[in-house]
Amino acid sequence: MPTPDDYGQGINIASLTDAPDASKLAKDIVNAIAQRSILRFSSAITRGATLAGASGPVEGMLTWLQDVNRLDLWDGSTWVAVSVGRSSWTTITPESPWTQNGNNNGAFQYRLLNISGEESLQFRGALGRSSYPTSPTGSYVVNNTALPSAVRPSTLRTVLIPCSDVSSDRIALKLDVRVDGYLEVFGFSSTTKPPWIGFNGVTVSL
Repeated sequence: MPTPDDYGQGINIASLTDAPDASKLAKDIVNAIAQRSILRFSSAITRGATLAGASGPVEGMLTWLQDVNRLDLWDGSTWVAVSVGRSSWTTITPESPWTQNGNNNGAFQYRLLNISGEESLQFRGALGRSSYPTSPTGSYVVNNTALPSAVRPSTLRTVLIPCSDVSSDRIALKLDVRVDGYLEVFGFSSTTKPPWIGFNGVTVSL
């Protein structure tokens, strides 16, 4: 009868007394090792269709999703994101009259992060503005086009962002990262007209 592997991983190895069956021998070894390696799938949909029934996921299994560059762990009941691959920075087109590179902080950009298994959205850069109305509205949407659905939060996320103290009686404003993908900044007034607003290091949970 088969004997277990030396590392206690539940991989059965045929013994010399077992009936010869090269196909079964190879399949038993490959299937046992495969579920303990990192399985690669084009998407979560493909993974769900493949890991089903008798070939369903087992606790501790790891998979790599190629469409989102993400490593997931099956914890026994659900897939949990472990990490993501390198996520490129994407430039956000500002809504006029906002301009890129405020205070020489670089272009306003975002990227997807994974922090302790939780997907998050991170920003960097700054926006500039050369003029305001005499009486500005209290808030402005600063991106011309909504962020892609993959990086929109499930609920409204509100954080503080820095701003210039030139022409402004405050050095921080409120940023709402909205579920529709738009970024709205609050706190402007007749005495708060900063020439730049910053986003470096701002991170929100998705």
